[in-house]
Amino acid sequence: MKKLKFAYLSAEDPQNKKVWSGTHYSIFKALQSIGEVTILGPYEPTSRVFISKILNQIYLRCFNKRISYRHSKMVSKGYASFFTKKLDGQNYDYIIAPAASCEIAFLETKIPIIYITDGTFAGCLGYHKSLSNLTKKSIQEGNLIEQLAITKSKTVIVSSQWAADSVENDYKKTKSDIKIIPYGANFEKAPGFSELNFEIPKVWKLFFVGVYWETKGGDIAYNAFTTLHDRGYEVELTVLGCIPPVKYNHSKLKVIPFIDKNNPEGQRQMKEIYQQQNFLILPTRFDCTPIVINEASAFGITCLVANSGGVAGHLKNNENGFLIPYEDNGNGYAQKIEELINSPESYINLRKQTRQLYESQLNWEHWANEFQKIIS
Repeated sequence: MKKLKFAYLSAEDPQNKKVWSGTHYSIFKALQSIGEVTILGPYEPTSRVFISKILNQIYLRCFNKRISYRHSKMVSKGYASFFTKKLDGQNYDYIIAPAASCEIAFLETKIPIIYITDGTFAGCLGYHKSLSNLTKKSIQEGNLIEQLAITKSKTVIVSSQWAADSVENDYKKTKSDIKIIPYGANFEKAPGFSELNFEIPKVWKLFFVGVYWETKGGDIAYNAFTTLHDRGYEVELTVLGCIPPVKYNHSKLKVIPFIDKNNPEGQRQMKEIYQQQNFLILPTRFDCTPIVINEASAFGITCLVANSGGVAGHLKNNENGFLIPYEDNGNGYAQKIEELINSPESYINLRKQTRQLYESQLNWEHWANEFQKIIS
């Protein structure tokens, strides 16, 4: 059987684990398990991006409005010029374009495109800060670019029903050309089942992961922690990835500002930290695909996550945790954890189910297998 040839088209370097929380890297590695992958980037039309950023500052100061340079025709055409030349005369079976609507919107090629995304422009408009308070023209251009990218793609692969609904309803893609595959965990190597400890802990360890305290709902996670502590439960909260504001101060709060996942030592430290946790609390204010759910699931950590965006694509109620109402201020998170603390058997069973869901769906081998079915 002929080995498939993929062109990986992205403005980013997929070999950099820091980009897109490591998802580019994981998709790249998954594709390598299927065929031969040629990386076309990274690339940025520097002058066009610079002009767009200047225009954004002008609009902010003069009209209190924003423009999204990642969704502008000027920048998109700069990408198209570069990548069209890179593809000229080349023979690939597929162009794989993860999170690359701007890069492929004006691309000129006859090679079939598979566009991979976890959220559309329309789905994220007014939801994410960078896509809020945009000018009318910026909204029009953003929708145009998303529409062009979706229309010219043979298949659109998304990570959640939320994203699939937007591709179908907002951009009129035929339902059969939209495929849902959950992402995996962005660890080099997940622990084996035998490495996990399913015993009842003496101290219940709560876990919050995020680069941005506010957008991931750090204050809500902290409220859940203090609520449980004030009720007399032996709980600790570990914050990984950011430094909370100074007012969030507690003797049972541990802060780990940053770990570099790009090196083996960072991977080792991450594994050690995850193995100690009991509950992930993520009251995220915006998320298309929080990969941390899959990473926690690999360690059998029960997840409690705000029901928002594409979260339900990876968080399955009563399987690897619970979807908590978006407007909850921490009490709902505390209540669910309290119920499990007081029902040890239910807690252990849920942890084992969480790991089983990771093994069956929330891993990159599963993603690669489902991808192969699509291209077959």
